[in-house]
Amino acid sequence: MAKPKKKKLTLAEKADKFQCYQKSVQTPEHEVEFFEQAYREANGQKIPVSLREDFCGTFAVCCEWVHSKPERIALGVDLCDETLQWGRDHNLVKLSEDEQSRLRLLEQDVRKRNRPAVDVLAAQNFSFWLFKTRSELLDYFKIAKSNLKQGGVMVMDMMGGGDCYQEESVDKRTIKKGKKGFQYWWEQASFNPVNADASFYISFKFADGSKLKRAFEYHWRFWTIPEVRELLEEAGFSESHVYWEDDDEESDAYGTWSRGTDAPSNPSWICYIVAVK
Repeated sequence: MAKPKKKKLTLAEKADKFQCYQKSVQTPEHEVEFFEQAYREANGQKIPVSLREDFCGTFAVCCEWVHSKPERIALGVDLCDETLQWGRDHNLVKLSEDEQSRLRLLEQDVRKRNRPAVDVLAAQNFSFWLFKTRSELLDYFKIAKSNLKQGGVMVMDMMGGGDCYQEESVDKRTIKKGKKGFQYWWEQASFNPVNADASFYISFKFADGSKLKRAFEYHWRFWTIPEVRELLEEAGFSESHVYWEDDDEESDAYGTWSRGTDAPSNPSWICYIVAVK
């Protein structure tokens, strides 16, 4: 009797969701460049040495940080063991022994004080939006400030615009073309205007038509720039600045960013908020 043929796996079944995520939404080299810029503009020409990456996930930014200069140290903080372990298996192993020795990981709540204090604290990819009340976010900002050296900067990204409140909309981008290529789908599934609760999902579609549906999900409060800046001031930060991407066709692939006090009412935008201790 003939053996039954093995079912051929789809590209989605063979895909690594963390690898797809990193290729789709992370540019660690750009993040490190921006951290340096934000720190210099707050402290003159001083170069930041130490980084804390809250909600670090696979800590690709920490890895790039210690790789960028031999004196740099990094601390990655996250609650998810699975995500941290993937980073150890795929990102940490690419570093030299010396670089690995300058990177420390903590599996804990970001609302804990750790030493030593750092020059730059990053909370990227809208991750702090998981705190849904003023008291929770204020508490986090106070602790984040305590984890910074004097003159240190906290860097966060923000999104907004009318399109971001549109339920059941999907933003699709091709990350890689060809048979091994895939698309990144950002789904804005729901938004409640009463309490600003919002749900978002990331899916991936592959060349054979298969999909990794809702590989990542996020249930956040949709915070606004004024709300965040007011809470940063209340938490004791000396100042905060909003950085917008310069509209310059000759800028580099990652764009350039500068402080701004006003901006056009774009239907969909991303910016940075930088708070100085």
